[in-house]
Amino acid sequence: MEKIRNIGIIAHIDAGKTTTTERILYYTGRTYKLGSVDEGTTAMDWMEQERARGITITAAATSAEWQDHRINIIDTPGHVDFTAEVERSLRVLDGGVVVFDGVAGVEAQSETVWRQADRYGVPRICFINKMDRTGANFERCVGMIVDRLKARPIVVQLPLGQEDTFRGVIDVVRGKFLLYSGKADESPLVADIAPEEQARYEEARHKMIERLSEDDDQIMNAYLEGLPIGEGELKAAIRRAAISGRGIPIFCGSSLKNKGVQPLLDGVVDYLPSPLDMPPITAITAKTGEKVARPVSDEAPFAALAFKIVADPFVGRLVYLRIYSGTIAAGAGVFNSTRGEKERTGRLLIMHANRHEEITEAGAGAIVAAMGLKETFTGDTLCPQDQPILLESIRFPEPVLSVAIEPKTRADRDKMIDSLTKLSEEDPTFKVTFNEETGQTVISGMGELHVEVLVNRLLSEYKVGANVGRPKVAYKETLSSSAKVEGRFIRQSGGRGQYGHVMVEFTPNEAGKGLEMEETVRGGAIPREYVKAAMQGIREAAETGGRAGYPVVDIKANIYDGTYHEVDSSDMAFKMAGSLALKNALSQGRSTILEPIMKIEVVSPEQFLGDIIGDLAARRGRVEAIETHGDTSTVHGVVPLSRTFGYATDLRSMTQGRATYSLEFYQYQPLPAEIAEELLAEAAGSK
Repeated sequence: MEKIRNIGIIAHIDAGKTTTTERILYYTGRTYKLGSVDEGTTAMDWMEQERARGITITAAATSAEWQDHRINIIDTPGHVDFTAEVERSLRVLDGGVVVFDGVAGVEAQSETVWRQADRYGVPRICFINKMDRTGANFERCVGMIVDRLKARPIVVQLPLGQEDTFRGVIDVVRGKFLLYSGKADESPLVADIAPEEQARYEEARHKMIERLSEDDDQIMNAYLEGLPIGEGELKAAIRRAAISGRGIPIFCGSSLKNKGVQPLLDGVVDYLPSPLDMPPITAITAKTGEKVARPVSDEAPFAALAFKIVADPFVGRLVYLRIYSGTIAAGAGVFNSTRGEKERTGRLLIMHANRHEEITEAGAGAIVAAMGLKETFTGDTLCPQDQPILLESIRFPEPVLSVAIEPKTRADRDKMIDSLTKLSEEDPTFKVTFNEETGQTVISGMGELHVEVLVNRLLSEYKVGANVGRPKVAYKETLSSSAKVEGRFIRQSGGRGQYGHVMVEFTPNEAGKGLEMEETVRGGAIPREYVKAAMQGIREAAETGGRAGYPVVDIKANIYDGTYHEVDSSDMAFKMAGSLALKNALSQGRSTILEPIMKIEVVSPEQFLGDIIGDLAARRGRVEAIETHGDTSTVHGVVPLSRTFGYATDLRSMTQGRATYSLEFYQYQPLPAEIAEELLAEAAGSK
């Protein structure tokens, strides 16, 4: 088990993750020809949509062998719309290789994936890629890692040359030159350090030892006593620093030109943890809620987390599992403690992107795909039925963009429902809802590209005939001030009537807290079961929407009084009373419509800066910072999601196609009053 590495390749879009992974597969003998993103011949980007667009959309898993070690690799997407793929991959990985563009350095999505890795405590090494490109600057990238990511880099390699003169690296640990010809099949030439580079090497080695001695007693003692520190001692100290998160080893190279990938693989083996180096996974017992640890051992009780579902067109529904303890055999019975369901595994597979090899058994530390698990979904725990535990699930952000979709024919309708179910099982950030009022099916995702990709998969991959509406922003409503209201539902007919009456105080809640409810009914004014029914009514009314039909969020509701009738009161009457109370509060307490605000980062030649800033202002955006590096400027700001549709086209025409941008969800903020009034009027007109 000490010879297993579970790693993810993570980075901003276009930093070179997939190209780096393709080189790793080639050098480990997993593939026999170099895949190219530009030519659409990569092993990892196997989906039709990925090859057409030249980007990674879904995290692909594979495994390879290097120096007698098994490396399980997940190549993750870089685009922010597919951030859920990174989230669930990091949840189950032991280590990460973070790839940076040597020219751009730390970009917006680099920060996002770094924060995600911090949240899950994933040890990392960094690879500064594209050192052969014009504008590449190793020192600037390392500086950005310190300033923007607040990390503590340990520079284990220095570039030899830069831009078009980049020819290899100085290995600071071994004290050697590694020189590359650029030919894929040639190993690097190992040479002694040239006299003109000796001072640079010694300075880097001194800094490395200083950095390590800050946290490592063994290195500090040797450093203070002036003792020689050998290669083995240095590697062991760097490994301790990387696994503890106190230091981040920094490598460099050019994946496209086949420079620096083999030492990066050595770094994965030398510095990233095996499953045994990670602390035992903590779970809670399903019955008592007590904390329990599961050690990384084949002898321990079985515990696994389902982190990904794939509807494979050839082998059917696959559930990707990270096994934390114990073993699982093909055909074995397991218990899904999250859903309380007994399951039976079919075949067990080790995946290589969309290809696979079959195995009969898998042990602790393994990442495998299982067939036959019909009731298991992303985030579910599998364990023995007599020892049910729950592992921490995976949290995903809420979708911010939706489109209406309707089938062209009756035959398409059934096919569409089945296909949307499969897609939503695969992607937890993709939501499908049915609007009773309009009769439309509404699909929601994390952004324009996310929804566009899902629609294209539906039309081309699943062959569903459908008409697609224009994207709509996921607005929400909340209260701007407190309101004490009555909810009164009284109906008298010939027989038994309906009587529900509650007094509720609604107050605004903190942003992101959602709907919180309590009751302070005294003296049995309303029986407890009717209070629960009224709460259910408030909850359902909040979901179906307020004055403009948007979900109501971030409010507190306190049911403090009411009356009931011995004969006519019922759960249904009090549910209706609770629902009416919320509607009254929204009209009295003045509801505020909230809109999703996005962080935007635009990288452009300096000459177009004025046009970009003016255009952002016209979109109700706000510029928060501008950074300049050479003749390139980076604009950081925020902009409403509703004003970003078609921005890619506008930015291209503004900057002659020379600028790039990225968007990331930031927070919900109140919509300006005049626009909110328009939306309310529009909603009233459509009813």
